[in-house]
Amino acid sequence: MSKFELKLPRMGESVAEATLTTWLKEIGDTIELDEPVFEIATDKVDSEVPSEVEGVLVEKLYDIDDVIKVGDTVAIIETEQSVEVAQPKTSTAPVEASKATEESAALVEETVKVAKETVSAPVHQVQKSDSDRFYSPLVKNIAKQEGISIAELDTIEGTGNEGRVTKNDILAYLENGKKTKTQQPVAPAPKEVVSSSAGQITSDVGMANGSDVKQIEDGEVVPLSRMGKLIAKHMVSSVSTSAHVQSFIEVDVTKIVNWRNKVKNTFEKREGEKLTFTPIFMEAVAKALKKYPLMNISLDGDTVIKKKNINIGMAAALPDGNLIVPVIKNADQLNLVGMAKVVNDLAARSRENKLKPDEVQNGTYTVTNVGTFGSVFGTPIINQPQVGILALGAIRKIPSVIETPEGDFIGIRSKMYLSHSYDHRVVNGALGSMFAKAVADYLEAWDMDREV
Repeated sequence: MSKFELKLPRMGESVAEATLTTWLKEIGDTIELDEPVFEIATDKVDSEVPSEVEGVLVEKLYDIDDVIKVGDTVAIIETEQSVEVAQPKTSTAPVEASKATEESAALVEETVKVAKETVSAPVHQVQKSDSDRFYSPLVKNIAKQEGISIAELDTIEGTGNEGRVTKNDILAYLENGKKTKTQQPVAPAPKEVVSSSAGQITSDVGMANGSDVKQIEDGEVVPLSRMGKLIAKHMVSSVSTSAHVQSFIEVDVTKIVNWRNKVKNTFEKREGEKLTFTPIFMEAVAKALKKYPLMNISLDGDTVIKKKNINIGMAAALPDGNLIVPVIKNADQLNLVGMAKVVNDLAARSRENKLKPDEVQNGTYTVTNVGTFGSVFGTPIINQPQVGILALGAIRKIPSVIETPEGDFIGIRSKMYLSHSYDHRVVNGALGSMFAKAVADYLEAWDMDREV
């Protein structure tokens, strides 16, 4: 037998560390090749780390909420495979189960959610079932919370090793509304409200379980989720850092609406992609950033950093109500077909929690679509260290005055509002307004005969 060091893998050039959020295996558990052992989180992306060997987990070197550097050994797996023998390593935060307090034990127990024993138990056995199919503790916990029986789990098609059901498989199953509860459902945890650049959004996730909810005389006290804490901290930091000011402009997008209706079916048949309004708006923003490069900057102390690349963040709402901002790299170099493919890909993988850490970093400007939630316009908070963010309002048909050489008349037009928030420390009202106007001018001048 030999011992294998399972290390925190490299997750991108700009990612140096991650936070351990969940142990999916306990000491003594059997681990198969490519089976997830623990979950980690960077700024906003959660990932499972699989085992590179088959064996038995014999040692855990970090505890829940510890910050781990890329390349550090996180766990020791005893295996019969021929691997380099692991050398003893002193961890900065070893798991000392025998010294764990009842409070930390409860936290680990609720996070892993697969045992009734405390964290001091040396060996944890995976819950057995009548099914011959293997399910990870994380999948079993999600199924328990959602009232999914083992029989129903057996019907879910898995994408993992040997057809195993992964976390993303069961979340997609729930998201698609395909499940029929065959067990008495667990009472849902009270909802929480977290801040986002699109306003406030409601979420049911983020609590360990109902035991963390404190009852008070006139309601309940519910702790924020990990992502909720990050978002709240980021938003407060942005407001206290930047001098926020807004400019609003109304845009006539009738030409774009009519053009898209004309080409969207042909586009989807040819490209296998849906043509939404988002890539059109992103193209307009990229052109405006090229015209006004001083919107594509960041401020570091008393120094302005002019960005060479135009990397547009695309704020996207997740199924749980939280927000994530994948980044369209070099957006100005993409044609409309390329932009549509990138937008659709990032949006789909955002919902499936499959984004890579590098794909939510190094943005130079952000766009958020508050119109998705029915808002006419909003006042978004700048995504630091950027200096601007554009909110897209809902497209509405409204009566409008149309000017012609023959005179003015009233007609039905498709219109929307653009809301531009910018940092008044470095962006004055003229630049902030001209930038928004440039986006509007490009959209209103849309070529109805354009081929895509």
